[in-house]
Amino acid sequence: MPLYHYSARRAGQLVQGEIELASPAAVAAQLVENGLTPVRIAEAASRAGRTERSATGGLFQRRVRSEDLILFCRQMYALTRAGVPMLRALRGLMESSRNPRLRQALQGVIDGLESGRELSSALAAFPEVFPPLLTRMVQVGENSGNLEQAFEQLAQYLEFEKQTREQIKAALRYPTFVIVAIAIAISILTLFVIPAFEKVFASFGAQLPLATRIIMAVSHFARDWWPYIAGGLLLGSLLLRRYLRTVSGERLWDRLKLRLPLVGSILRRATLARFARAFAMGYGSGVPLVQALAYTARAIDNRYLGEKLEGMRNQLERGETLTRSAAASAIFTPLVLQMLAVGEESGSVDSMLLEVAGFYEREVAYELKNLTSAIEPVLIIIIGAMVLVLALGVFLPMWNLSSAMRG
Repeated sequence: MPLYHYSARRAGQLVQGEIELASPAAVAAQLVENGLTPVRIAEAASRAGRTERSATGGLFQRRVRSEDLILFCRQMYALTRAGVPMLRALRGLMESSRNPRLRQALQGVIDGLESGRELSSALAAFPEVFPPLLTRMVQVGENSGNLEQAFEQLAQYLEFEKQTREQIKAALRYPTFVIVAIAIAISILTLFVIPAFEKVFASFGAQLPLATRIIMAVSHFARDWWPYIAGGLLLGSLLLRRYLRTVSGERLWDRLKLRLPLVGSILRRATLARFARAFAMGYGSGVPLVQALAYTARAIDNRYLGEKLEGMRNQLERGETLTRSAAASAIFTPLVLQMLAVGEESGSVDSMLLEVAGFYEREVAYELKNLTSAIEPVLIIIIGAMVLVLALGVFLPMWNLSSAMRG
């Protein structure tokens, strides 16, 4: 998404900062929601320029990890609960932080507080460090007087997110290693082993089977054109990476990864669990239903599902119920829709959403445990196909030649 510089006023005082949203209208709406009156909104020159001018440091500075944010939220919860003044708490965290990027961002937050800005507004000036959900939950905590509870909920939420990502990575580590090993083996066979067999076959002068001739042709092509193949793969990966950074590319990838075999359903359920828990946090803290849905749609880190949730928000604004708008989005299971209907009827939407989050989280945990066993048959089929190709293309002509010599 593009980055925008903005100037706004709060109680007559000028406030400036940066925010990353889809359009100037979205920026203006966000500023109004934060209690600011927009004065000027201008798009930044480029992502490269933003990186160089970022108040959080240079291009090669270490990024802020989820562990840093979890520790930040835990410490802020403890300090605000103990009644430590905000500026003093932030200065202490800045001095003890080991991440230079987070340290510089905290210095910017302190400067914003000293200039009269609220904590949520000061945090929102650094969207590359503090995610939108964090700043919006802090804003809810400020408005409701439950700032320490907001930081506690954020720490729990971020810890669950970190745990889910680690479980997915652990489940995919073994199949990824196997696939990489298979790719390396195929490259070695194509570039070195098959040419050696080709010399043996040529010495006999016999007609080779079709499978063997196909393998030889592939080997010749790979050996003669490998610089162009490598260059094309490198250029293609760079262009693909650049496209995926665009709005349309991000939307396409977010949609495709939810349809990947085996892992797509896990990613979908994990994202919906993130939505349900974040939505329950916002709505349960007093944020109006429509605003809570809009905040969460921009904070779930999936543009495709975010647009589905934006569609739900539009239907809510037209007077539809939460259950009907959720059913129209076609992203929830019937059980979840039933739980949302019960929540609307009983006036406990937030508690029902927490049940929805727990339901999806249990499904994700179950599927993650079975992911490795589900992937193993696929890997066995791939390895078996490799052995079959080698048997037909390399060893079959050798067997034929040895049989002919014995005959």
